[in-house]
Amino acid sequence: MSQISKSEARGGVMRLIVGGGRAAESYESRGSVVVGVRTLSEGGRVGNFSREQVELFCVNHLINCSLESTEEFISMEFRFTLRDNGMRAAFQLLHMVLEHSVWLDDAFDRARQLYLSYYRSIPKSLERSTAHKLMLAMMDGDERFVEPTPKSLQDLSLQSVKDAVMNQFVGNNMEVSIVGDFSEEDVESCVLDYLGTVRSTGNYEMENKYNPVVFRPSPSDLQSQQVFLKDTDERACAYIAGPAPNRWGFTVDGKDLFQSIIHISTNDELKSEELLMVDKDIQKDLRRKLHGHPLFFGITMGLLAEIINSRLFTTVRDSLGLTYDVSFELNLFDRLSLGWYVISVTSTPDKVHKAVDACKNVLRGLHGNKISQRELDRAKRTLLMRHDAEIKSNAYWLGLLAHLQASSVPRKDISCIKDLTNLYEVAAIEDIYLAYDQLKVDDDSIYSCIGVAGAQAGDEMTEVEESDEGFSGVFPVGRGLSTMTRPTT
Repeated sequence: MSQISKSEARGGVMRLIVGGGRAAESYESRGSVVVGVRTLSEGGRVGNFSREQVELFCVNHLINCSLESTEEFISMEFRFTLRDNGMRAAFQLLHMVLEHSVWLDDAFDRARQLYLSYYRSIPKSLERSTAHKLMLAMMDGDERFVEPTPKSLQDLSLQSVKDAVMNQFVGNNMEVSIVGDFSEEDVESCVLDYLGTVRSTGNYEMENKYNPVVFRPSPSDLQSQQVFLKDTDERACAYIAGPAPNRWGFTVDGKDLFQSIIHISTNDELKSEELLMVDKDIQKDLRRKLHGHPLFFGITMGLLAEIINSRLFTTVRDSLGLTYDVSFELNLFDRLSLGWYVISVTSTPDKVHKAVDACKNVLRGLHGNKISQRELDRAKRTLLMRHDAEIKSNAYWLGLLAHLQASSVPRKDISCIKDLTNLYEVAAIEDIYLAYDQLKVDDDSIYSCIGVAGAQAGDEMTEVEESDEGFSGVFPVGRGLSTMTRPTT
């Protein structure tokens, strides 16, 4: 999939996305994908070329290459210039990685040692320790969503991590997207020469590769936890999280929420202040289109997050003065049938418990304190302005193009790009509540963990101890940044 863009003159970016990621790790080889990806990156060799030769090739052609893994995907990204055949050089490098990757023992040792150091540094951070404890509770200790433990790392071998990664690099499981200031003829030539010659290596069946992902059964005595870290600097943080559907309306218990949305009647009289167009019939047709659009939950959940964020900030921070900062974020997966929301709180030890209670009240209060049209309009403006600003970026275009070719994300089609702004504009308050009702915010579903740093531990606190098995959970962050242990994505 390619998109010609003149926003970044004579520049381009290409991304290979491979389905699977850490979710495809077996119980016996936890951490194999993330360590394997790092091993391949640490080695830096392809074919008969040394790491130094590959680096020199990239420098000479102004190519920046990165290899990353997430819970759902492995991705390789190339940033290049169109000058001096830079795009063709990037395709050459991609071809060599796919066809002639080299796996080295010393690179594997470095990768394993790196993740061991990441794990052992967790107790030194209040935020990471708190997030770990929460993630461990919510995801029922599933190590695919956490930093690999020392025991798991010790059980890995070069062959096991190589198999875990390369078994995902098969023809029907990969897609390449490219955006830049190039011509259609140049792209077709490069695709034919360097991707068309990649050998087919079988089929990848998602159903046979994934062990089920579940949230911890509720209620649980781990839903409200605390962590204490001895430090001379007194401070506090907290994280509140709970289950959500994925971006396409699938839930962890096998429900397809999208089907129920399609059948919702939109024939009720629309309030005049919600009309964005003079012609009511046209407006109703657009609302029906939103309800039947694959992006329904992606659009409405995004608007809902903006509204909740605004309420948290004005209530918990400005009105009550309980936090330095507070935010609400959604992590909605594409392949996995789940998602979650996270509220992040930064406060002081004497105010953090009240701040957590206030955040829960705001989160649960959307039915009692109804969303106003003004709030919705502000959320729409924010997201549309962000879209208008970022669409000038090649990297943003790559995100829009991602999964259009993936059979594992069947609901994403070209309308998810073409109709994006119209869907935001036509969304009504009732649609936001349809999304809100899919967030699990009851007492049996919400998980919270409070972290306090100070000179002395309170009686009710659990002190952070550094041990091999003490920290099994971490919220992954961003596309592939599994080494950055923050609790939001």
